[in-house]
Amino acid sequence: MIVRKLRLQRGWSQEQLAQLSGLNIRTIQRIERGQSAGLESLKSLAAVFEVPFTDLQTQDDTMNTQSRSTELSIDEQRALEYVRDIKGFYTHALTYAVIISGLFLLNAFISPGRWWVLFAALGWGVGLLVHALNVFEVFNFFGPDWERKQVEKRLRRRL
Repeated sequence: MIVRKLRLQRGWSQEQLAQLSGLNIRTIQRIERGQSAGLESLKSLAAVFEVPFTDLQTQDDTMNTQSRSTELSIDEQRALEYVRDIKGFYTHALTYAVIISGLFLLNAFISPGRWWVLFAALGWGVGLLVHALNVFEVFNFFGPDWERKQVEKRLRRRL
């Protein structure tokens, strides 16, 4: 997790870190998920981050004994989740724009008199709108309070 923290502090993507370190992006992802890293990988990362090799090696050793949730503060975890959610929404919106544009072109060439693509655009658009409302917490139906209540409810049933 220290690798992710160091990478985010520098504002690098996983791809950039992979290029700078000479490692495969899959290796970077695996290390950031908490799996153990090889000696050469740790040396490459230490050189890129300009930190002592022993710092990363000690972190790698403690990763096997500690849980991942204790390494980042709750605020950092929430910030990472929020950024992932926003990224997911923007990916969804871009996919929507590209696919619906292609369908409009297809509809214009195949059957210009009947605009069947509007049904797809409307249906998917509603889904995109719900996704946006959820990510940007306009209406927070399933927010942290709801999750906490559901967990408490579930735990009471088991007792």
